[in-house]
Amino acid sequence: MTLGRAAHQKPGQPGRTVAGRGEAAPEAVSDEATPARHAQTDCGVDDLLGQALTRENMARAWKRVKANKGSAGVDGRTVQDTGEYLEQAWPDIRTRLLDGSYRPDPVRRVGIPKSGGGTRELGIPTVVDRLIQQALLQVLQPLIDPTFSEHSHGFRPARSAHGAVLEAQQYVQAGHRVVVGVDLEKFFDRVNHDILMDRLAKRIADKRVLRLIRRYLQAGILAHGLHSQRFEGTPQGGPLSPLLANVLLDEVDRELERRGHKFVRYADDCNVYVGSRKAGERVLQALRDCYARLALKVNESKTAVAPVWGRKFLGYCFWASKDGAKRAVATQALDKLRERIRQLTRRTRGRSLEQLAEDLKGYVPGWKAYFRLAQTPKVMRELDEWLRHRLRAVQLKQWRRGTTMFRELCKLGASVDLAARIAGNGRRWWRNSAMGLNRVLPMAFFDRLGVPRFS
Repeated sequence: MTLGRAAHQKPGQPGRTVAGRGEAAPEAVSDEATPARHAQTDCGVDDLLGQALTRENMARAWKRVKANKGSAGVDGRTVQDTGEYLEQAWPDIRTRLLDGSYRPDPVRRVGIPKSGGGTRELGIPTVVDRLIQQALLQVLQPLIDPTFSEHSHGFRPARSAHGAVLEAQQYVQAGHRVVVGVDLEKFFDRVNHDILMDRLAKRIADKRVLRLIRRYLQAGILAHGLHSQRFEGTPQGGPLSPLLANVLLDEVDRELERRGHKFVRYADDCNVYVGSRKAGERVLQALRDCYARLALKVNESKTAVAPVWGRKFLGYCFWASKDGAKRAVATQALDKLRERIRQLTRRTRGRSLEQLAEDLKGYVPGWKAYFRLAQTPKVMRELDEWLRHRLRAVQLKQWRRGTTMFRELCKLGASVDLAARIAGNGRRWWRNSAMGLNRVLPMAFFDRLGVPRFS
């Protein structure tokens, strides 16, 4: 569906100017974003809610919500269903947002398994509420983000986990070889609403926006058909949650800066780099006090003062070399990768090598892109060898019988002697896949299939 001009605008008229912003409103938005049809553009520079509800901003928010996809909330409406629903409902929703009578729907609780065991609880807002939150985020982030510490990297424009890892490496290279690694206990579930809103009110003047954000914080939870109220926490799953988390934790960042510490933070994962264990213990106690003032609790089982070598941070670790500190993939991340590859290449899946190559292309490139900073080419070459070893074993199992193995190996150019030796070993697929089969099914063979490389 193509969205036309606002109803009061005649065809051929130039777009109106957004008051206080000097931006010409586009003539049309070529998208299915129904809210953009009704959103107005006459808001003042201090009217943050009005800015959030402009036609242009709502159109951008809708595009982002559509791109993120995501499942339905408690109302059961998918993204497509919501687009159709908003054709008629948006003018009323917008009016209620502006007059303060809008009430967000409860979030739908979903548990997803964590890599280290246990379950992470997500709160999935309805698509309508995700749209409104995204629109607010697009207005608030440019105002609030510049006030954050330079050492904060999580969920910020033009920043990433890679920047955090590189900054941490600089501190280690400079001789800070002891790390205070702090983990917060159920951070997103323990955020104190009053403390958060107090910190937010120091950055936002629009009372309507503050009231709407508090209502999102207090929106109930629907789990297993039961509705419950929420008195603390900000649900993971809403577009605003990462920004709100940074607002709260920036106070700790400023305290660390005031004390002159070398530190890096990504969301609730904070590492402070010091020169000795004794200094690290002092820093850890100071951090406990800072978090306590925010009504947050340190997870003592995952918090430690330890030598930096081998300590996991955002999936990476550091190892000592003659040139100082090198970046590597943490052991836990490698274990998780290998387990996932085993699942994708199980010999009992009954999928051809071509199909397995497609499965791997959906996982390996993303993993490789995230860990592209690793300075361990040997590890990546070993992963390539291990993966091809598994795929050769899969192929042998699919051939199953010795006569089939012999015939297919000869077709691929194997000598009669080599084909006979491999076929004669019957069902010993893993051992067979290393018995000269790498000469018959070399790296180039898997490259032609499209199997991605790690190195």
